[in-house]
Amino acid sequence: MTLLVDVLEEHGLDSIDFVLFALPGVGDVGKNAVELLNEANDARTVARFIHPGLTPLARLDEDGLLAPPHLTAKRIEAENGTSILAITGRGQPSESFQQHDFTTQLLKYLSKAGMKEIIVLAGLMSTPEIKEAFAVATTSPHRVHLEERGVDVRRDQPSGGAIGMSALMASLAPLFGLKSVCAMATTVGASGDVHASIRLLEFVSKGWNLNIQLPKDATSSLLAKLNELAPNANTDHVRELMEEPDAFYI
Repeated sequence: MTLLVDVLEEHGLDSIDFVLFALPGVGDVGKNAVELLNEANDARTVARFIHPGLTPLARLDEDGLLAPPHLTAKRIEAENGTSILAITGRGQPSESFQQHDFTTQLLKYLSKAGMKEIIVLAGLMSTPEIKEAFAVATTSPHRVHLEERGVDVRRDQPSGGAIGMSALMASLAPLFGLKSVCAMATTVGASGDVHASIRLLEFVSKGWNLNIQLPKDATSSLLAKLNELAPNANTDHVRELMEEPDAFYI
């Protein structure tokens, strides 16, 4: 399989300090977090990642042009000079080998482009009274480094494991020379849990000193936009893909 990279802005992928990655999942917490962050920081679209495993559905983009199925990469410039590449999309390949191929090719490209650290954003199903955000590390040295900085890094969650491209992006990144974590916020799992998304953004901004503009509220108009961007949940399809009964898509 072949990963196509459509670079839309010259040098748009240069000198990136952090990569944020999220796809639709539990409560769409991670994807909505990226969309909220892009909105609040006037992010610029710099590239599109196109893989044959994505559903072959071309859609009209915001300029009214027919765009191929892809993941979008947007660049955010923080006030302290930190450059962030935020990658998200409407979905992911349905077959496990396609997810693995897309992930490894994307990680290879990001590593070759000089990226150093990736933070995968996701939601974790929990009860309504639990409202937390934390990180899950992928290597012991990086975990120790984060803990020394005061980041809440868990060793016992997600207890049932996680599947999908987000899980692969976090867990495989060290094999390509990238530091990686999965940052998670608890949610009851309702579609479009924007409050959990904001909690997740606050956690990441503080823990990694990103100095980014955070959304001040979750207005109805923004919620409508996010719901339009996010695909409809297909529970039966996801359940068929699960390898373990207690694992979940992130």
